[in-house]
Amino acid sequence: MSISFEKALGIHQQALSFRAQRGEVLANNIANADTPNYKARDLDFASVLAQQSEKAAHGSFQAARTNERHIVAEGFDMADASLKYRIPFQAAVDQNTVDAQLEQSNYTENAMQFQASFTFLNSKFKGLIGALRGE
Repeated sequence: MSISFEKALGIHQQALSFRAQRGEVLANNIANADTPNYKARDLDFASVLAQQSEKAAHGSFQAARTNERHIVAEGFDMADASLKYRIPFQAAVDQNTVDAQLEQSNYTENAMQFQASFTFLNSKFKGLIGALRGE
């Protein structure tokens, strides 16, 4: 009997990938808080979740394998997670749309959600290992 990681791990595997990608985007926003004309960007979890759910319902895109030794492409497709520009609450003189406090708050919230998904996946793997060992 084979183990289906997709069924065992649920959406947390894709959520972890998304949170890591969003962390990079938010860190870039924070790093460019003083860059003139820099436009803050973000990833929308709800739209990415909807895209991934639709892919699962209609069958996901499979990359062509021209050789049997090629690794099968699976998992979360970051190309689908479109970056969106954030609408600023207040226009800045230098046309920068980064609100440092908002970005830091979003980064902290994203880090906590990343940690929650990571902890959940860790417990799932411990359960799978325990099941394989017969514990």
